[in-house]
Amino acid sequence: MKRLIVICGDQLNPASQILSDFDPDNDAIVMTEAIEAATPRQHKKRLIMFFAAMRHFRNARRAEGKQVFYYALDDTTEKQEAPQSIAEGMLRAAKEFEPDQICVTRTGDWHVQETLTKAAGNRFVLVEDDHFFTTPDDFAKFSEGRKKLVLEDFYRPLRRKTGWLMKGNDPVGGQWNFDKDNRKSFGKEGPPLIPTRQPFEPDDVTRSVQAMIDRMFPDAPGKSEGFAEPVTPDQARQALKDFIAYRLPNFGTYEDAIATGYVTLYHSRLSAAMNLHLISPTEVCEAALEAYEKGDAPINAVEGFIRQILGWREFVRGLYWHYMPDYAALNKLNANEEVPEFFWTGETNMACVADALNSVLSEGYAHHIQRLMVLGLFLMQYGANPYAVHEWHMGLYLDAIDWVSLPNVVGMSQFGDGGIMGTKPYAASGAYIDRMSDCCKTCPYTPKKAHGPEACPVTALYWDFLAQHEQQLRKNPRMAFQLKNLDRKDPEELASIRDTAKALRNKCARGTRI
Repeated sequence: MKRLIVICGDQLNPASQILSDFDPDNDAIVMTEAIEAATPRQHKKRLIMFFAAMRHFRNARRAEGKQVFYYALDDTTEKQEAPQSIAEGMLRAAKEFEPDQICVTRTGDWHVQETLTKAAGNRFVLVEDDHFFTTPDDFAKFSEGRKKLVLEDFYRPLRRKTGWLMKGNDPVGGQWNFDKDNRKSFGKEGPPLIPTRQPFEPDDVTRSVQAMIDRMFPDAPGKSEGFAEPVTPDQARQALKDFIAYRLPNFGTYEDAIATGYVTLYHSRLSAAMNLHLISPTEVCEAALEAYEKGDAPINAVEGFIRQILGWREFVRGLYWHYMPDYAALNKLNANEEVPEFFWTGETNMACVADALNSVLSEGYAHHIQRLMVLGLFLMQYGANPYAVHEWHMGLYLDAIDWVSLPNVVGMSQFGDGGIMGTKPYAASGAYIDRMSDCCKTCPYTPKKAHGPEACPVTALYWDFLAQHEQQLRKNPRMAFQLKNLDRKDPEELASIRDTAKALRNKCARGTRI
């Protein structure tokens, strides 16, 4: 039986289940650099990472003797133009190869999955993705009979199943998580000397992709220069070793901290490599666990790191497949503002937002607190449409795949799902950012001021957000403290704050710098 095996750009695991019984005489692989994947606005480094990693995967499989149909954006040997979609590339290969089955590992995008299923017709065969610890069916069983889906309820059984950081049926250290130990800021002294993250010099394959992106997408955000990401499994393993040796020990303590001008800090920067399946989450977690067992990293760092992967990453993916396609349209706060243009350019006077956007625009990365409690915080309180924020996130972050971006953005960051994913909207004033970072020291705005020329936009929008959604938020017990503070506001002061917030939105809509 002849099989055509579809490999998407985020399925680059050479040990994938779908390739385990590959028959060189009867099987072939198809990979497509689809035009739809490169548009509308995509960060140059994101495009480089995907296409360079795909081409390295192609070369490695061909070296193993596997037949690979590969449709490149700049393929001049084809009389036809590059395929518009992965499905179009699949059908081109199927026309030539004439397979009995078209096999697809569950994709990272519901819409891509639907398109491939329909295009392949009765030849379609779905293979579950063994890169992950759980399947959508596992999550469906977990969800049965539960009024509220809680990460902790999902995470603990996985800890028991893997045996990681367990002593019998109980957690090592006597507790399941160490969040209280993982909220330290760098203080007035700033961060200590942090070892530089290991860069990966582009080889000929990657350099050819860089040149293609610059030629074909000259106006894309970001720059191709300075690309130093891992694009092969070997490089991803080197990146893992670098993190374990030099940053994991302090990861937990400072995982929520922000420091101006620092991109990586103690974070692993492995999310993109994992999400493209260049390295498995099992290998990553076991490396962290080994560091703990050797005494090279404390339990708060290792548990916090493992929980992000074994817990949060799996939970988010399960939620995505459980609620799609309806989840994408959720907008419980009825937020309909456009994402401000400066989120694509970084041109703003707000020091915290400018610093985070500089990381995103230069490297296609910002750590989770910058995403949630700086950029996401501003956009939620500004009133940006949740799906528009997701599209922005998908365009600029190297690690953004639909399954992980959509719930994290629409749900966790923008509260568009009304509480499916989180228990409350992550609303805060500039005081939070001042406490967790050094950004406010150099900012022209004052974090404690909510109105007037020196008012911090984050603070003004915070109070406006609470006032605008007061009736809805009063139904949430976890918002009681913040709403009590709102109740203490003098009506005249609140009116002035709301005027300031309105003026900020008007400036953004006009393209005036704030």
